[in-house]
Amino acid sequence: MLIGEVARRSGVSARMLRHYESLGLVRPSGRTGSGYREYSGADIRRIFHIEGLRSLGLSLREVGRALDDPAFTPSELVGDLVRRTRERIAAKTGLLTRLRRIDAAAPAGWEDALQVVAVLRALGSESADARQRAALFSAEEVPVPVEALVEAALSETDPNVAGALRWALARSGDDGPAPLLAEGVGSPVAAVRERAVRALAELPGDEAAARLRDALENADVVVRGYAALALGTRGEPDAVPTLVDMVVEGRNDTDAADALSVLAGDRATADRIATGLVDRLAHGATEVSARGRLTQALAGIPGPRASRALRELSHDTDPSVALTAAYLLRLRDAG
Repeated sequence: MLIGEVARRSGVSARMLRHYESLGLVRPSGRTGSGYREYSGADIRRIFHIEGLRSLGLSLREVGRALDDPAFTPSELVGDLVRRTRERIAAKTGLLTRLRRIDAAAPAGWEDALQVVAVLRALGSESADARQRAALFSAEEVPVPVEALVEAALSETDPNVAGALRWALARSGDDGPAPLLAEGVGSPVAAVRERAVRALAELPGDEAAARLRDALENADVVVRGYAALALGTRGEPDAVPTLVDMVVEGRNDTDAADALSVLAGDRATADRIATGLVDRLAHGATEVSARGRLTQALAGIPGPRASRALRELSHDTDPSVALTAAYLLRLRDAG
């Protein structure tokens, strides 16, 4: 078969067939009497093999080695192709993400676009100082898309940079961060869940509060704790059971007691809190250390129920609990 016919049937141009021949990839097995190249059936099969390997992303040099080197195994070839393809996809995905974020920032001109690019690059810098400056700059000067700030906040390990990113998110001016951070609260990685709920706790607005209420049901005690503390300081009574648990278990119990005292500013909530604390005191398995923490928490709860509980605790079998309760009663009476 002559080169023109091979090109027509294979879809490979005559020019490319000559290029293959110059590289030694495929050589016509014969010549006509007039000196034209003549391809055999085996030559044509080799052309299709070359095209098949090229479609997988191999260079022509790799194609020649794959066809002619017995030591070049398919497993080695495919494994290398998988790795390189993943790298290309990651690079293209990263580029697409950056382009979308620049588009979301709606820059007015190239100067604004380049500022966004600079901040996005700085957020991914290896320097903690550079990342912190970028977070602060994004909140003040450049409208960096909230997705970029959330991504940075969920991956940040430096506490100072993390604080700057949470501050920037809180100043973003809309409810955009809350749903994205709520997704982070559902992460399988404990550190990501903690970063997400801490950032969510610093967001203003009803959307953030609703997401924090959802977080009270999270299986992670750390997530529940941060959500309860944030909701308690906002006056959300849904946080009461978790805050009481934190006092009993000794997890940020001082902060939990402070949040309960804030919530106790409402009389109905104060009665609910006193009931929750007293019920835990009445539990026979409550340890002495937990009774001591519950006693101290009762000090910040107004009302007769809390006072009755303190009077009973002033006769507790443990001297330290009894003395603490008696002291708090004296302060209460003096007040």
